[in-house]
Amino acid sequence: MAAIPIIVKHQGKKYEVEVDTETTGEVFKFQLYSLTGVEPERQKVLVKGGPLKDDAPMSKFGFKPGQTIMMMGTPGNDGQDVLTRPKEQIKFVEDMTEAEAAQQEGAIPSGLTNLGNTCYLNSTLQTLRAIPELQDALIKYEPQSASATRTMPQLDLTRQLRDLYKYMSETQDAFTPHTFLTALRGAFPQFAERSQTGAGFAQQDAEEAWSQIVSQLRQKLRVNDVSFIEKYMSGEFTSELVCNEPAAREAGEETIQSSEGFLKLNCHINGTTNHLRDGIANGLSEKLEKKSAILDRDVVYTKTSKISRLPKYLTVHFVRFFWKRETQKKAKIMRKVTFPHELDIVEFCDDKLKKALIPVRDKVREIRKDEEDIERARKRRKRSGEQAEDDVPEASGSKTSKKDEPKKDEKKSADGDVEMTETFKTDAEVDAERDAALLASKKELFALIDPELAQDDGANQSGLYELRGVVTHQGASADSGHYTAYVKKTAPIDPKTGKRKEEDGKWWWFNDDKVSEVTSDKIEALAGGGESHSALILLYRAIPLPSADGTMQ
Repeated sequence: MAAIPIIVKHQGKKYEVEVDTETTGEVFKFQLYSLTGVEPERQKVLVKGGPLKDDAPMSKFGFKPGQTIMMMGTPGNDGQDVLTRPKEQIKFVEDMTEAEAAQQEGAIPSGLTNLGNTCYLNSTLQTLRAIPELQDALIKYEPQSASATRTMPQLDLTRQLRDLYKYMSETQDAFTPHTFLTALRGAFPQFAERSQTGAGFAQQDAEEAWSQIVSQLRQKLRVNDVSFIEKYMSGEFTSELVCNEPAAREAGEETIQSSEGFLKLNCHINGTTNHLRDGIANGLSEKLEKKSAILDRDVVYTKTSKISRLPKYLTVHFVRFFWKRETQKKAKIMRKVTFPHELDIVEFCDDKLKKALIPVRDKVREIRKDEEDIERARKRRKRSGEQAEDDVPEASGSKTSKKDEPKKDEKKSADGDVEMTETFKTDAEVDAERDAALLASKKELFALIDPELAQDDGANQSGLYELRGVVTHQGASADSGHYTAYVKKTAPIDPKTGKRKEEDGKWWWFNDDKVSEVTSDKIEALAGGGESHSALILLYRAIPLPSADGTMQ
């Protein structure tokens, strides 16, 4: 790729631009769009032979380093210019800017315009945006110079993702991801494939878009000199490869042990797969054919994998598409496969990781139960207007409330005998005792975390995950149909206490430019079973651990 630095003059300003001679005029115009805010269709770029055409190869103009060319055009004023602020501000508060309103509690997030069979990309981008650590890391991202990387600025996918999320955070209107799409197609030409059934671009697989975007972030985006993806989204397997033929084992062929990283867990679906757990188990055991050095011929091996590191964010892929020879298309497995809002992944871990996770997981569940019991008792007491602790049986078989349980104090009478007197605990004393016991349990929780695991703040420390995002597909083929995304609403932070409020359990449904609020029962309906919307990608986040000060870690 040849990159030639030139100067572009526009409205009295000069922009230093590096021309990629292996691209076309369309890509160059999008590069100018990111610099000037003038949409490509409104640009008139004067080059040798007249105005620059979209399909013109940039190599034909023979640009020289430092050469100056002229561009004319102004941003659109018809409301379609996504890089400028609308004239009519969203009126949550009269004096708010659009960016301020977009960041308020309860504000509807920005959707993404479908640019022609790009729902696969829109759903992927909206789900990845549900990772707050990713947005924080992108804000700090500064791309290396083009001369150092030999990558044109407009083709730096990480930079374009940074800018895209920034623009989306500043508006509640649908955003048009022209530049990001151009960068994606420049980096991965398969997404520029034309439709064979009509004009425009072909539909693509959201899982492929997810994987390619994550692979680019893995290379480019770093946090404290560590790959962001490796830190927060990458797990590790320990695997054993065993020959299935007894003759090889009897002849001394040893089990092959290995370790490897993974960016997603596959849920393989067959005739007996009913739940996500079944599909994950299927994916962790596979048959491979390879040559046996002992038998000197190809034989079947079984590879069994267990998880040795769990990332904070776990991606699960339903392997619903397979190549169908009859139609020469990726067909879809319609089988219904349910999945939980909270996923316990401990059973799939190796022994070392299990030993570290199980005490923490069990303690979390104990704390949750205690919190629920306390809250239930307080609500009961409030409704009845009196103490409402758990009932305990009397010797006669009748029941008496714990509120009636006396505290027995010993006193000596004048003749030396012991007298028993009874006092009763107040509501405040009962609550204080329970709160103290709960506080002690939370302190115990953090003491249970394995020291090595405690230092890995990008890992899951309990083995429990909560569902945060779902990419869905509607239709019978990966090459057709429609993709959408569901993202769980994040609870706002209380400005008075600095603590995060409780979530309301609702979700945002991103259907391209349309964004609506839905209840959690809509997520239950995404298990599949037909051509309706079914889950394709699940994004899970490690559950936040309850801390002694009331915040979530």
